[in-house]
Amino acid sequence: MKKHLTGRLRLSSLCIATVTATAAMIASGAAHAGIEGNTVKIGLLTDMSGAFSQFSGQGSVVAAQLAIDDCLAKECKGLKIQLLTADHQNKTDIALSKAREWADVEHVDAYADMVNSAVALAMENLAVQKKKIALFVGGPLSITNENCQPEYAVQWMWDTYSQTAAAIKGLAKPKQGWYFVTVDYAYGLAATAEARKQLDAIGAQTVGESKHPLNTSDMSSQIIAAQQSKADVVAFANSGADAANSIKTASEFQLGAKKQLAAFFPTVYEIKGIGLAQAQGLQFPESFYWDLDDGTRRFSKRFMELYKKGPPSLTHAGVYSSVYHYLKAVVAADSKDPALVMRKMHELPIKDDVVRNATLRADGRMIHDYYYFKVKSPKESKGPWDLYTLQKVLPGEQVFLPASQSQCRALKKSTASR
Repeated sequence: MKKHLTGRLRLSSLCIATVTATAAMIASGAAHAGIEGNTVKIGLLTDMSGAFSQFSGQGSVVAAQLAIDDCLAKECKGLKIQLLTADHQNKTDIALSKAREWADVEHVDAYADMVNSAVALAMENLAVQKKKIALFVGGPLSITNENCQPEYAVQWMWDTYSQTAAAIKGLAKPKQGWYFVTVDYAYGLAATAEARKQLDAIGAQTVGESKHPLNTSDMSSQIIAAQQSKADVVAFANSGADAANSIKTASEFQLGAKKQLAAFFPTVYEIKGIGLAQAQGLQFPESFYWDLDDGTRRFSKRFMELYKKGPPSLTHAGVYSSVYHYLKAVVAADSKDPALVMRKMHELPIKDDVVRNATLRADGRMIHDYYYFKVKSPKESKGPWDLYTLQKVLPGEQVFLPASQSQCRALKKSTASR
């Protein structure tokens, strides 16, 4: 079932919707002659109802629409832009089926969001097969490392390496012992594997780990095991509802009274849902926070006017920034050809209300500032979404995989040619 909407977004509870944003052709002839049909189609695959739906889902639809609106008001005047959305239900077969349909029937030009590591890995291969550009907000490091496909794929806000590196650089010290509560699927396993390497490099160590399946409601056994360990730091290598359940259970068992608590990937929605009384003191990295500066507040105000559930998460922010930059590149190239568009994505400055000091590297990885936060106490908070205190700004060069360690052939070639 499809629903066609024109202009400003009207949210629908449908899992699959088609949103069409069209600017009137202006008299001066602002049509884009090199763009076939004067139309660009973007397919947004997200989690509308599962563990990641709070920080992606309908909020990602809102973010994509804001990017479309902003481009139509400026660079994209005269262009027709269609946004197709679907719920992949955190299942790769559903994601691939819908993506193939969009490629073969709807003739989409790019895919966006694709939250869920397993979905992201599968979608990168399909994007290459279908010769479509994939705008990943985050996901496994391999997307821009050993499996890099920079002719078709970019990775915008985070990856398993950057989240781990930021968490370690923000808190770890030599001789510390770390214990991991890890979600047993691609993201969690990759994150803890990388964390061990980085802890070893500074003289810290891993003293134990408890794994749990995706969407686990009872974390008591994992928290008890962490409590009984000799760890100085207990880190939650999970996200979404799993992160929330881990943090809540840790509070119930008063784990923070004896050990430092860290997280790799909580969002404002998990922290808000848990409440400051239970989450206070938790430390973690983020690549975006709504109340960081004037630009993030400006974007967030517009977002919240449409999305009544709260401010944008890093996923929502990444969807906005990546979609907007892609559209600007299409216009600059006056073409939808992936090679020409990708070239412009690398050439154009990345400048918006979401990211700071951003550049697009030859492997498709966007390098930008990261931030390390601490959750406020109830007394420190001045409003319902005033949740974090900024501890450190981490330059992208310190957080993302160094070019010298990359296995991406395109990055190696680019580095060697300098």
